[in-house]
Amino acid sequence: MKKRINLRLIGIALLAILVTLFGVTSIYYRQFENQVKKDLHILADVLVDSDIFYKENMENISFYDKDIRITWIDGDGQVLYDNKAAAEELENHLSRPEVELALKEGTGESVRTSGTLRTNTYYYAIKMADGTVLRVAVDANTAMDIFISALPITIVIVAVLIIICVILANYLTKRIIRPIQRLSDNLSNPLKITEDDGQYKELVPFMNTIRKQHENILAAAKMRQDFTAAVSHELKTPLTAISGYAELIENRMVTPEQEVKFAGEIRKNSHRLLILINDIIRLSELDNPHEGMGMEPLDLYALAVEAAQNLSMNAQKRGIHFTLSGRECIIRGNREMLRELIENLCENAIRYNNEGGNVSLFVGMIQDKPTLVVEDNGIGIPKEHQERVFERFYRVDKSRSRETGGTGLGLAIVKHIVAIHDASIRLESEEGKGTKITVEF
Repeated sequence: MKKRINLRLIGIALLAILVTLFGVTSIYYRQFENQVKKDLHILADVLVDSDIFYKENMENISFYDKDIRITWIDGDGQVLYDNKAAAEELENHLSRPEVELALKEGTGESVRTSGTLRTNTYYYAIKMADGTVLRVAVDANTAMDIFISALPITIVIVAVLIIICVILANYLTKRIIRPIQRLSDNLSNPLKITEDDGQYKELVPFMNTIRKQHENILAAAKMRQDFTAAVSHELKTPLTAISGYAELIENRMVTPEQEVKFAGEIRKNSHRLLILINDIIRLSELDNPHEGMGMEPLDLYALAVEAAQNLSMNAQKRGIHFTLSGRECIIRGNREMLRELIENLCENAIRYNNEGGNVSLFVGMIQDKPTLVVEDNGIGIPKEHQERVFERFYRVDKSRSRETGGTGLGLAIVKHIVAIHDASIRLESEEGKGTKITVEF
């Protein structure tokens, strides 16, 4: 990356130097041409105003200038005088562009290039009062000739500029790379990196993104570590109970009546262990959802009816009055996941309720959004616990949760299902008065 940036900076600098060089040469030569033409115009005007060129004075006209050529031409194109050649030896100039223009419009100019001499000849002609034409001309180097003559000094200047550009490119490359290098060197402690370490504000969002990703990776690693520790702890409790009861029975340290009781405890803990393992596997599946996940249009209310039928017996056992209300509500989702979401929310509402309490399930449109609402008048959740109830294995009342068969993973599963369906979940609860959970699709 460093080498690529360096080469591109040098390339841009070289391109800028070449464009500038040709641009300046072009502008300079244009200014040079304009000045040559202006000087010719002035010279021609001075000669015309001198009143030297009239036919009676032809024998007295004499000019010598190795740079400027002066030609006096009659109205029919016949050369009357030329300061660099005998007039009688010159061909008719009527076809010359500058002479033709001068006879028609009063003045005329043209430029002709000599390929052999690598020069441009600038002509300017002006028509005089007597109908004759006075033409002045001067030779000047072509743009290429000027460029070639200046080539040695140009090469020196370009070489110096290239050296400066290489030095600056290396310096700028190091400046650009420095914050990225510093970030990579301090990924283990991203808090050391501040915005001041990025010399360019455009790099700050990139650094923030890298920092955030690294923090997310660390958080995920810590979450996995905590989850592993929690799983170990949760599995240890029923396994210890099963092992203890089995050992007592194996060593015949219990009476026949106690054997029946201990066998029941082993069965209960085995069942709890099975539920716990199933929930852990389910969470693992939801952590890595595959594309599509069997999404289809379905009626959320119909799923709620199925869930209500499955939960009615459980509610009756606990003396809970369970009600369902709403209407048809079509959404796109995964049938099994949404059934699991409804059942988990309703089971929690039943489990953490008082005997004779109420649980209501509503499915329908609220403010044009498909909405699921589960509300109870049970024990409620203290305010300080409300932000954490969706964490894995987090229980507000651990003894009651285990007593009623809760694994502490139900709401964590709900949170994952909500995220997979691009929905939002909102919890409202007051201790001793009940809880209301709203899911908006």
